[in-house]
Amino acid sequence: MQIQTPDWVKHAVFYQIFPDRFAKSQQTDGKLLHNPSWEPWEAPPTLQGYKGGDLWGVIEQLDYIQDLGINAIYFTPIFQSACNHRYHTHDYYQVDPILGGNTAFRELLHAARQRNIKVVLDGVFNHASRGFFFFNDILENGPHSPWLDWFRIEGWPLAAYTGDSPPNYVGWVGNRALPVFNHDNPEVQEYIMKIAEYWLKVGIDGWRLDVPFEIKTPGFWEEFRKRVKAINSEAYIVGEVWGDSRQWLDGNQFDGVMNYLFTGPTIAFTAGDRVMREYVQGRDYEVYPALSATEYANKIQELLKLYPWEIQLTQLNLLASHDTARLLTITGGDVASVELATLLLVTFPGAPSIYYGDEVGLPGGIDPDSRRGFPSNENWNQDILKIHRELIALRNRYTCLHTGKYQVLFTEGDIYVFARILETEEVIVAINIGMKKATVKIDVSELKFQPQKLVYSKNETKWNIDSECKLLNLTIPSRSGCILAKE
Repeated sequence: MQIQTPDWVKHAVFYQIFPDRFAKSQQTDGKLLHNPSWEPWEAPPTLQGYKGGDLWGVIEQLDYIQDLGINAIYFTPIFQSACNHRYHTHDYYQVDPILGGNTAFRELLHAARQRNIKVVLDGVFNHASRGFFFFNDILENGPHSPWLDWFRIEGWPLAAYTGDSPPNYVGWVGNRALPVFNHDNPEVQEYIMKIAEYWLKVGIDGWRLDVPFEIKTPGFWEEFRKRVKAINSEAYIVGEVWGDSRQWLDGNQFDGVMNYLFTGPTIAFTAGDRVMREYVQGRDYEVYPALSATEYANKIQELLKLYPWEIQLTQLNLLASHDTARLLTITGGDVASVELATLLLVTFPGAPSIYYGDEVGLPGGIDPDSRRGFPSNENWNQDILKIHRELIALRNRYTCLHTGKYQVLFTEGDIYVFARILETEEVIVAINIGMKKATVKIDVSELKFQPQKLVYSKNETKWNIDSECKLLNLTIPSRSGCILAKE
């Protein structure tokens, strides 16, 4: 079977937005709430507090997002919900009124289209919330509810709001606030399919699927793909799966997953012993122990062999998300680690994803601390922002960084060097994670072309090609990386 994935994703740079925390519009037109008691924007976030970010605010920041070089946005859930992260869905057809409702979202889609920015929404289809109307009907009417078979009821009475009694229904990870759908019920399946179709017709460009591995009904995701692609063959389907995802990446289900198998080794290599273990212990991705260049190369080669190449090109690669501590905090505030990891992110096959605020050095520990309000301009780390602007611009400039072959050229000690190759375009990327300047000789005889220009580096980087065009002599300063290109 020939695997087909959305072409635009191969050329995308994503920006992940947690809507309550990215931008709060100052306008009042169209807002349901005026001057409510939001948490202070700059204060540490709490589990239940709202800060009041909205979609009008996102619209006002689209120029900033576009200027950063972003051409796709992935939103964590935006549908009506009684929690700030909105993974407790009340109504799948209504954008949360706090965010501006359906009106604000339609305006956002229009404004994004004008800038050629794609929009992907978060689909929470494993479970709803106890405030979801169909489940609420069961709470009101018990065994007489017509929606009884939509959830996994185990006994009576139901106890949705008290811990003193067993809930008597299945909640995701035992959380009674999150009743799990009965996906074996054809009516539930059709309901979810129609939600996916509806928002694609409204104009979204794809779905990120929350905990899709929990839905084990045979054929469910195959049918989901069929229905989604019938509406828009270029729609992106990306699953939240943290580990080996081969069972979903066979060409019949997802186009990619959130690529934590890239995240863990990349941070372990670039940050090494700087990793603050209290922020990664017990998590679902491996960020330690520290990796040498050869160990990192082995991890990357294993990853690149795991899935078909067409799937590799539409993986969603990331360094942090709303489910992890932020990169700057994980690395103990080490800007060099952030730079090196970001350099590897934007040059790896697949679509890089920047978690809002990481590009300006926003810190944050484990949830809810990783979901802070986007900082005001005076609190931006301008060095980190400059790094992101330059690297994203290079990603957008060189097509070989989108779809070119990935070839490791050199791994020794602290030095990792690889090439991305596409027809007549090539780039060479070199990383030195060590504390000392390093000079290496790299065999480039197998490359069709030799580099002509240093397009990203620190001033101390030096390079030349020997007279026979077989060896690249490269001196890389400590804790730095560079990109050489054949123009």
